[in-house]
Amino acid sequence: MYHLRLKGDHYEMGVKRGRILKNAKLYFPLLLDDFQLEHGKQSEKILRKFFPEVCGEIRGVSDTIGADYLQFASWMLCMGCCMYNLENNFPVEIRGCTAFAYSQNDKIIYGRNNDLPTFLREGCKSEIYAPKNGNRFQITTSSFINGEEGLNEHGLAVAMTFVMTDLKKIQAGFNSCFIVRYLLEKADDTKQAVSLLMDLPVASNCNILLADKKGNMVVVECTPTLKRIREAENFENGSIVCTVNSFTSDEMRTYDDANGNDYNSHKRYKVVIDSFTSGQIRDDYIETTRRLLKGDYGFMCQYDNEPDFETVWSSIFDLESLAIWRAEGDPRKKKFISDNRLRDIKQRMLKKQEQLIK
Repeated sequence: MYHLRLKGDHYEMGVKRGRILKNAKLYFPLLLDDFQLEHGKQSEKILRKFFPEVCGEIRGVSDTIGADYLQFASWMLCMGCCMYNLENNFPVEIRGCTAFAYSQNDKIIYGRNNDLPTFLREGCKSEIYAPKNGNRFQITTSSFINGEEGLNEHGLAVAMTFVMTDLKKIQAGFNSCFIVRYLLEKADDTKQAVSLLMDLPVASNCNILLADKKGNMVVVECTPTLKRIREAENFENGSIVCTVNSFTSDEMRTYDDANGNDYNSHKRYKVVIDSFTSGQIRDDYIETTRRLLKGDYGFMCQYDNEPDFETVWSSIFDLESLAIWRAEGDPRKKKFISDNRLRDIKQRMLKKQEQLIK
């Protein structure tokens, strides 16, 4: 997994990334058909309206590597939206993923398994952003610029999970990974993130998990035409919210087009919820969360019978302290290593503020 730090002006951050990509001689499969190009073109207009800064970052990359900006932006906006359900598409996209957040005895913990085709594992990244006029945040991604999950300096965690969408239902708008990036950079807490999300045009089905350090947690189940807020469930001494690759509320299930082809989504959801309601998650929060993610309490990452598919990383966030632990690979085989970059940045910022006051 690559670890990158980016700060300052968005265009210049894009230029820095573009230089890294160019030096590594990386090329991108910008093989989009007419449908994807049109979707990307219309979605870029929406992205530019709500989040013009990130369009500047994309342009910084495309200018540096010599790619057409609109085609490059279109490719990024098709990810997880309409690059999995067209015949002969490359690359073929399939996604699993389980994300949850819980509050127990004044601890607010987030956990995730990110499940993807194995060829994406080596290109995954954990990046620290300090953008001009935006929140500082850590984002974990199998792509770049956008991402699957993250934590910002205010203790807000944002995560997406993919839900299958029929091609005819897709509309121009933000894909789920750009939603994650937008909310990390713009929102301070769950309430503000929900408000911002409700105003966003969404391209395809997805779940967006939001949790802040005060213990406010929801999942917003999104379609191109409807959004529904799913509240956390209570258990003894706490509450839990979980999202997988399906809509779990009765009202939204009819919008899910996976037809059960979702990598045991319901089984993973049940394992997470049952682990809390049965009292298996105890005082050693990081250790028991790690055990949950590695499958000690039931099916979570045991994709041994799935060819070319696995958990490519697992994450644990402590939302109050901004401490992060990550297993870069299958959590049954890889250790969870601490990542204190975001916490260190926040502590340095607080020290500077204290010195200015003195």
